[in-house]
Amino acid sequence: MKKTMISIIVILIAFVSTSEINAQKHRAGTFTDSRDGKVYKTIKIGEQTWMAENLAFEAKAKGSGCWIYNNDNSYLKKAGRLYDWETAKRVCPSGWHLPSDAEWTILIDGLGGEDIAGAKLKSTTGWLSNNGNNSSGFSARPAGYKQHNSNDFYAPKARTLWWSSTESTASIWIRRIDYEEDKIKRICNLGTFGFSVRCIKDK
Repeated sequence: MKKTMISIIVILIAFVSTSEINAQKHRAGTFTDSRDGKVYKTIKIGEQTWMAENLAFEAKAKGSGCWIYNNDNSYLKKAGRLYDWETAKRVCPSGWHLPSDAEWTILIDGLGGEDIAGAKLKSTTGWLSNNGNNSSGFSARPAGYKQHNSNDFYAPKARTLWWSSTESTASIWIRRIDYEEDKIKRICNLGTFGFSVRCIKDK
């Protein structure tokens, strides 16, 4: 009887400890952007703290590369704004920054790698099909993108692409999620496209 009770206590302690670790790994919060008063959801995943929404700040400088999908304000709340790379590098609020390619890799590796991390990052609603489980709390919604050097917009319910701050040989490393699969892809694109921004908190 004593051995049984001891075993139960050990199991309960282990369960509580695991729950505490999981709560620490994925801890939700909020952040208020003092520039426009917008409140963003945030999520701590491992040792990183990310915004759990795409950035929506309007870069107002003349000629700034900043757009709302198809110039339709109904997309702003659910998908944020789209930015070219030069704007993306400077648009995160103080205390936050555009993640590097290495910081994206840390996030994705911590969620099991490129082949399965997309499903853990995707929101449970909003996608054309194959919604994610959002077990990470990252809440990735489809945002579409703006074609470079044109005013054409594409894939509002099918795709999201995020900038990194890291250049490749002739373009920029980005991350891409599509509706039809659980992957998150690491690819390169020209800096003149309009993609989403997820800010990561400074250490």
